[in-house]
Amino acid sequence: MANTDNTGNAGTTGNTGTTEDKLRDYLKRVTTDLRQTRHRLTDLETRAHEPIAIVATACHMPGGVRSPEDLWQIVADGVDTVSDLPTDRGWDIEALYDPDPERIGTSYVRQGAFLYDAAEFDAGFFEISPREATAMDPQQRLLLETTWEAFERAGIDPTTLRGSSTGVFVGASNQAYVPDGTSAPEGIEGHLLTGGSAAVLSGRISYSFGFEGPAVSLDTMCSSSLVALHLAVRALRSGECSMAVAAGATVLGSMRNFVEFSRQRGLAVDGRCKPFAAGADGTGWGEGVGVVLLERLSDAEAQGHQVLAVIRGSAINQDGASNGLTAPNGPSQQRVIRAALADAGLSAADVDVVEAHGTGTKLGDPIEAQALQATYGRERDADNPLWIGSLKSNIAHTQAASGVAGIIKMVESLRRGVAPKSLHGEELTPHVDWSDGTLRVLTEAVDWPETGRPRRAGVSSFGGSGTNAHVILEQAPIAEPAEEDAVEAGTTDAVLPWLLSARSEAALKEQAQRLLDRVDSADLRAVDIAHALATGRAALEERTAVVGADRTELLNGLRALARGERPANAVRGLCESPGASLDPVFVFPGQGAQWVGMAVELLDSSPVFAARFAQCAVALDEFVEWSLVDVVRGVEGAPGFDRVDVVQPVLWAVMVSLAALWESYGVKPAAVVGHSQGEIAAAVVAGALSLSDGARVVALRS
Repeated sequence: MANTDNTGNAGTTGNTGTTEDKLRDYLKRVTTDLRQTRHRLTDLETRAHEPIAIVATACHMPGGVRSPEDLWQIVADGVDTVSDLPTDRGWDIEALYDPDPERIGTSYVRQGAFLYDAAEFDAGFFEISPREATAMDPQQRLLLETTWEAFERAGIDPTTLRGSSTGVFVGASNQAYVPDGTSAPEGIEGHLLTGGSAAVLSGRISYSFGFEGPAVSLDTMCSSSLVALHLAVRALRSGECSMAVAAGATVLGSMRNFVEFSRQRGLAVDGRCKPFAAGADGTGWGEGVGVVLLERLSDAEAQGHQVLAVIRGSAINQDGASNGLTAPNGPSQQRVIRAALADAGLSAADVDVVEAHGTGTKLGDPIEAQALQATYGRERDADNPLWIGSLKSNIAHTQAASGVAGIIKMVESLRRGVAPKSLHGEELTPHVDWSDGTLRVLTEAVDWPETGRPRRAGVSSFGGSGTNAHVILEQAPIAEPAEEDAVEAGTTDAVLPWLLSARSEAALKEQAQRLLDRVDSADLRAVDIAHALATGRAALEERTAVVGADRTELLNGLRALARGERPANAVRGLCESPGASLDPVFVFPGQGAQWVGMAVELLDSSPVFAARFAQCAVALDEFVEWSLVDVVRGVEGAPGFDRVDVVQPVLWAVMVSLAALWESYGVKPAAVVGHSQGEIAAAVVAGALSLSDGARVVALRS
């Protein structure tokens, strides 16, 4: 009995222990799996709502606007850019204009806001033939140029992104371009299909820049560019692309829109948009091209790219079966605003200003104002109103480009701390109840002070197709102060180069003038300018380096270049294959290049140089009776550089050590060359010291 009990107890205890161990292991695995799953879900959720950084903007807008700074200036100054119809597009304006709105086939409006230089294009810069350029829709041409400008403004050399997963999202409409306005000139057949294709608006950018991310062209009419921005944000968050170009373009190839909207009585007689005004009598047509360069905020910060503003959230939707195909729909506008706020994780009280769609129509403006009151207005009072305005009061309705134009305006507004005024709205529309004060039109500019939280703005864009978009922008995070650079022209003995390049000599001269205009009176350090020019610009064929020990010398060199002169402190050159992959070559200068004190500073500051120099000293020890280090440091009793048997070995050691220093920075030479007996010896020994795994030693005697 005792045996049985003992055996049974022992067996039960053993089985119980085994079962408990298995259960414990199982629970540990389940707990670990749950923890990992929770982390993955958290990462996915974080990524799905990660803020998107705007790292650059660029634009061509009416009124001679060629940059975001120009755009801000006309907004800040209250400039109205509406003017007469362009006369260089083959339009028979006299036949198409009639003040009688009943006249079929005509427009009762002959004013708008136009890009009068839309026909200008530097085809050679993009290696496009004149015939193909003629066949290209001006929207394609301007998008190429403005995209290039956006990368330059971001301090990113676009040639370094060739083969990257950069995406391109373009909103555009009004594909009505016909060369010369009537028929195709002889010799451009074969280019017309791609020249007028909406798909090529994005595809041409990807092709020209070598981007391999998604390239999408879309047309939702007036909301096109803001919908393109929304899709770009989604593509970045999902990992479909590493960087994104979001753009919008409108260049009118015909007067079709003028004629069509004249029949609908939808145009303002004077061509001006009067947002939310009692005198609003219709929209006015404008043209423009805008580009916004986007990255995930974490990537932009990791890469050290500037962050102008942040996209916190965005949303798009559709009116559906509403009160009319092209009529605005208030409930849909409310839904898209709430969806954008939800995507941003914000409440309506967190947003201070809205750049409204604000086209100046009697039907659309009251509907939009009421939608804003129903969403943002519910969390505000007269002491804390939502300020609203519209860029269309300055540059008219740029249609497919209007959304991105509004984004660029509000990025500048967030950065400057001012909500600028809208024009033509001194007396507000009586079709909106403004009495509760929750909504106020920016009839005057308003300071936008710091309040302890980031400034935030909404931007709306509603398409005639029924597709609506709303984006929430946020002030850029405050960057950590950078450590002061020890090198600054004018405060040390450092000599700095300012590098310029262009496709042609004439363009290089213009580049010098543009740089001069930018930095002449700006509070920018010469060393920062040098760094930006060296690392953030593409190196093109025509090249110049302006060298100076202080800011004055550098600026004087720029002025001379801009005048077409060749200053003494500038070096010019031509690179025939700027895009080719060229391996560096180390050239050893040979006897005559020595000077007293050479290498001393590097011995004290560069461990790589010092280590290789020490190797050279060891290699020389059995052949010489003096110390290599003592010679370069000028130690008392050491021989000088006046002895040939001393200077040549010392130069050899300095050359080899300098090459090692360059290698430590990633420079792998294809060859090490020389042009004298001393250089040949240096090259041969450098090869023996395994200067580089891939180096070829080339010895040349002249």
